[in-house]
Amino acid sequence: MIRARARGSAETQAILDGIRRLVRELRLASSVAERTLKVSGAQLYVLHALGREDGLSVNELAARTLTHQSSVSVVVGKLVQRGWVKRRRSASDARRLELSLTAAGRALVRRAPEAIQDRLVAAIERLPRAERGAFAGALTKVIRDVGIGSGSAPLFFEDRA
Repeated sequence: MIRARARGSAETQAILDGIRRLVRELRLASSVAERTLKVSGAQLYVLHALGREDGLSVNELAARTLTHQSSVSVVVGKLVQRGWVKRRRSASDARRLELSLTAAGRALVRRAPEAIQDRLVAAIERLPRAERGAFAGALTKVIRDVGIGSGSAPLFFEDRA
């Protein structure tokens, strides 16, 4: 009997296992947030960001969450509809819309666990700069080689409108 040749190295398996663990944990955290707080993981991430800094524009919020503006805008729209976020015109610039948590949004953030996305960002930021650069470059190359498009990446597990 001829044995099938194993595909990939131990490093490849470790990488794939790491990706699987991250995806599983992101899904689990989003599921728990939806079940206990009636909010998606992506919405929780945005709520936490607004809880740290009031009066952000959508572009500023996108920068704080390291996410494309269009993805953040979709999430913010849902949070406004649910009464957790409000939009208001800036007192200093009438062209600028500022976002802030409502009382209900602040109450939700107070009882919510830390968003897993915040933990993930913190862990990546703790990597030495050279390791972050190598990781970003390698991941970008893998994504390109797999044939995944280069469009904007949505917030984690958020339905797009």
